[in-house]
Amino acid sequence: MEIPINAQVECTDGICGRSEFVLINPVIKKVTHLVVKEDAAPNTEYIVPIEFVTKTIADTIQLRCNKADLKKMKPFMKKEFIEENAPRDNLGGYGMYGMGTLYYYPYIVLDTKVIESVNTQQIPLGELALHRGTRVEASDGDVGKVDEFVVDAKTSHITHLVMREGHLWGKKDVILPVSAISKSSAEIVYLNLDKHQIEALPTFPLQRDWS
Repeated sequence: MEIPINAQVECTDGICGRSEFVLINPVIKKVTHLVVKEDAAPNTEYIVPIEFVTKTIADTIQLRCNKADLKKMKPFMKKEFIEENAPRDNLGGYGMYGMGTLYYYPYIVLDTKVIESVNTQQIPLGELALHRGTRVEASDGDVGKVDEFVVDAKTSHITHLVMREGHLWGKKDVILPVSAISKSSAEIVYLNLDKHQIEALPTFPLQRDWS
C-alpha cells in the first residue's frame, strides 16, 4: 500500500481533506499516523491513526471513518500563547514624609500580557513528521525528495521510500528500500548508499491501484 503525501482524502461520507504529513517511528521504521487537513474552514489538521486507512486509489486515500469522527481526532497543530511579564510601578503603596515632601516607596508588580501566539505540531514522543518534499541525502550528497511511502498494509511498517520526481534520475521512480535509511530527521532522510549505488538499485513496478 502506497501512502501518498498531498493526496485527496475521503471519509466514508465524502471528500474530507488532503494528506499533509505522515508520522513515523524512526526506530522501527513504522508509519503510525496520517495528518489530514480538512477542506472546510477552519482547515484544521487532524492526527489520524494509520489503522483508519483502508485503501489508496489514484492519489486518493480512503478512511474508514466519517467526517464527524475525523473532527473528534486530536488536532495536529496547537496554538500556544507567549506571555511577557513586565514590571509595573504601583504608587498606591507605602508613603512617608521627608524634608517637607511626600515620598513614596513604590512596590513593583508584574503585569502579564500576551505578546504573540504560535502554532506547534503535536507530534507523539519519539516520532517524526515527514511531508512531501522531505529531502533525501545519499552519503555523497543530495539526491532528491520523498514523494510517497510504501508500507506493509498488515503491519504499517515502511518497506520503501519512493522518489517519483525532482531527483537525479529523471522521470523514473526511484524506489529505495528501508534498509538504505541510516537515520532521519524532520527535514532530511539520510541514506547509507552513495549516488552510484542508488543508480544501480534494481527497479520494479509499483503495484498502484491506479496503474
